[in-house]
Amino acid sequence: MLVIAPHPDDEALGCVGTILLHAQAGDQVCVAIATDGRRSAVIADAQSMALQRRREAEDAARLMQLTRLEWLGFPEGDWSTEALRDSLTSLITEISPDIIYAPSRIDFHPEHWRVANALALALATKPLSEASVRIYQVQVPLTPLISNLVVDVSALATKSAAVLHAYTSQAGSLQCAFRQRHYSARLRGVGRQAEEFWELPASGYVYLHRSPPAEWPSAFRGLRQFPATDPLAFFIGNRERRRLRSLAAAYP
Repeated sequence: MLVIAPHPDDEALGCVGTILLHAQAGDQVCVAIATDGRRSAVIADAQSMALQRRREAEDAARLMQLTRLEWLGFPEGDWSTEALRDSLTSLITEISPDIIYAPSRIDFHPEHWRVANALALALATKPLSEASVRIYQVQVPLTPLISNLVVDVSALATKSAAVLHAYTSQAGSLQCAFRQRHYSARLRGVGRQAEEFWELPASGYVYLHRSPPAEWPSAFRGLRQFPATDPLAFFIGNRERRRLRSLAAAYP
């Protein structure tokens, strides 16, 4: 299993419970963190911020019992798509994963978009006929319009929370992650906490993400600080969700 995280914490926000399930099953799990998160601004000095986030990622990796943490660590906001593409191509060639957990264009964060695009370009240069990609959600819900795989992670709620709290500098994102898990469980009638994914062949992921992100419409809203506004994240962008679903269905 290969998990691609744009920033340190995205792997935990998006699929910590599922990662823990893979680890419990004895699967080999590698998390690759693309950027160093230096622009978080919780710490004024960018280099100190990057070091803090790397320490947090290493703490989280130990709690998740990862087989491998691959710190690519490109400076957040100052990296080229080609450089990340090449790093991901090398990693994919080495690992030859069966399943890739990935960010997507169903998001509002420009760095998440760029990482998704770089991954698509890497997969295009190294076709994996047997691999599948599972798109995870970070703040922006996939919603039942898109998600086709739901994982009940209720039994791992305590361990998942411990991993999330390892990212002490990112406390503002944690409550959104907890709420999102509860919403997924309620919508799907699955336990108390669930994680949702859009699973599709690697070739389908490439098809949806290989065009430059500048061409992607900015259509989505994420969960925010105030829970009262959360329903907006589930409705804003539904036209684009349907369009992407149709594109994926039409891809041969």
